[in-house]
Amino acid sequence: MNFRNFKMIGYVVYGRGAFNQLDEILQPHRKGTSPMVFLVDHFFEGKELAKRVPARGRDHIIFVDVTHEPKTSYVDSIAKQLKDQFGTVSGIVGIGGGSALDLAKAVSLMMNNPGSSADYQGWDLVKNPGVYKVGIPTLSGTGAEVSRTTVLTGPTKKLGMNSDFTPFDQIVLDPQLTSNAPANQRFYTGMDCYIHCIESLAGTYLNEFSKSYGEKALELCREVYVNKNSWDDESDDKLMMASYAGGMSIAYSQVGVAHAVSYGLSYLLGIKHGIGNCIVFDHLEEFYPEGVKEFKKMVDIHQIDIPKNICANLTEDQFDKMIDVSLGMKPLWENALGKDWEKQMNRARLRKLYQRF
Repeated sequence: MNFRNFKMIGYVVYGRGAFNQLDEILQPHRKGTSPMVFLVDHFFEGKELAKRVPARGRDHIIFVDVTHEPKTSYVDSIAKQLKDQFGTVSGIVGIGGGSALDLAKAVSLMMNNPGSSADYQGWDLVKNPGVYKVGIPTLSGTGAEVSRTTVLTGPTKKLGMNSDFTPFDQIVLDPQLTSNAPANQRFYTGMDCYIHCIESLAGTYLNEFSKSYGEKALELCREVYVNKNSWDDESDDKLMMASYAGGMSIAYSQVGVAHAVSYGLSYLLGIKHGIGNCIVFDHLEEFYPEGVKEFKKMVDIHQIDIPKNICANLTEDQFDKMIDVSLGMKPLWENALGKDWEKQMNRARLRKLYQRF
């Protein structure tokens, strides 16, 4: 039996105020006059956090538009812009939620790999390491800070650049950065963590490595979302560690039905990953009965709106496109349903599922 020898994050710094060490952390990685490039979620343009970015010399700040999840064309355009303007860069620093972090990982890779990022959507297709890259989450839950993938929408599919070259070289986990997140957004990203823990812990790929991280992440999610109905600093601290541990859990296992189905929704309708997972998970009692029951309880406690009837007016072609994208997520289905998953999940069954949303 072959065990996966997976790549972990190079360095991790955790703590309130850790962002203040960023300048010191970046210093040894600066190469001559090649700039550090900061990809900052456009939410922070003109806000205090943007003023704290330790840009020096030729360093470049790009406020990235993550209204929708990153497209391969957006990744390619940023990488081309940087190559045209600077030739090479010392590193890419992503500051923001999961989409900004995924964008940073993808741009880092495309600085050193030819062609389009769409060429690398899949498993282990990336040939060269990217430039030095740092991830600094301002939302907790996606696990993007530790994962070996980037969630990207390409011309024909929604699929990450899954590779050992994808993980960050450094992450800065500062719970203070998440303190002003909007309540709905905080819930959706937190539920991404909760849902992928439920999927990992119920999956056929599960082993003690994944289980130990997944159980801890789930425990922290419950402390934040089940045992409390208001938000405080401790909630931010716990959710940031839940996101990290949840990401570690799926690094050695996989996610399941909710993610496989929500990828189709995101590809077709542009629905963000966290919201998409919530829309789907709300209807998955047949696969995760206890998890869905608890999820509904958390939605009630925190008075969150889960969008409904989003597939009501779709055409046959649109349903087919979502089904194609979803069935392309083979490792996710295998983790959820086992090696004979194709006997259990066919197009007709998946179509009925999509009609519920």
